[in-house]
Amino acid sequence: MMRHKKNRSSDRSVRVADQLQKDLAEIIPRELRDPRLGFVTLSDVELTPDYAYATVCFTVLNGDPVESEQALNDSAGYLRNLIFKKMRIHTVPSLRFKYDNSVARGSEMSKLIDDALKESPASKKQSEQ
Repeated sequence: MMRHKKNRSSDRSVRVADQLQKDLAEIIPRELRDPRLGFVTLSDVELTPDYAYATVCFTVLNGDPVESEQALNDSAGYLRNLIFKKMRIHTVPSLRFKYDNSVARGSEMSKLIDDALKESPASKKQSEQ
């Protein structure tokens, strides 16, 4: 079965993004000593079609998301250089870091749902029995 050229390109894009995420997850805690940086977890890497830019989405524990984002973006050139030495691809994308608030929003929504369930009439009837 023949595959379309577009699929091969997107497969490669996914592989490159996954490898970037894996390598950055190893490099960031080992190489960056910025006090503004909290405990960072990379959640996604989005590549432009020409591989020129990668937007790296991250979450942060015990740290300020804004300061962590600034610290990561300040170190983007250094991180790109380390990635260049590690990966065997023609073009290593320029890195842009963006805070991913989906985990925080999910936790917030879960808390709101739990609070609403505690206050619902059905839960009050069960607690009375």
